[in-house]
Amino acid sequence: MEKTLVIFKPDALNRGVIGEIIERFENKGLKIVGLKMKHLDDPVLDEHYAHLKDKPFFAAYKKFMMRAPSLVMALEGNRAVEVVRAMAGPTYGVEAAPGTIRGDYSMSQGYNIIHASDSLGAADKEIKRFFEASEIFSYQRVDWEVIYAEDERS
Repeated sequence: MEKTLVIFKPDALNRGVIGEIIERFENKGLKIVGLKMKHLDDPVLDEHYAHLKDKPFFAAYKKFMMRAPSLVMALEGNRAVEVVRAMAGPTYGVEAAPGTIRGDYSMSQGYNIIHASDSLGAADKEIKRFFEASEIFSYQRVDWEVIYAEDERS
């Protein structure tokens, strides 16, 4: 099973849609293995969004990300990275199809409700960035046998 990271950004928190989005992930069959709320600070934002540091909008984006807490969540499931990315939709909310998270809750490119890891390697690094090993839980969902066929469970 893969693990992936989702960050519920300050816009999701302020708009009160976190519960609805978590419900979507759970209904899909993904398992929550880590969840916490925290204020993201300069060092973690600089590290997490290093690929954006030279963009003209980065200072404003960091200010947005620090204006309220974020909720960070680790999810587990078969092809979790791919599944969560598909559920999230394209980065720019206007381009995201209805039925995706960004398609249903975002009209912006920057204020786009969630971050979702874009690869298995990134997911591993990002989970370690936001969670201590002791904050990631291993357990069996009671409905696992009706979510995955026998040969898909591991």
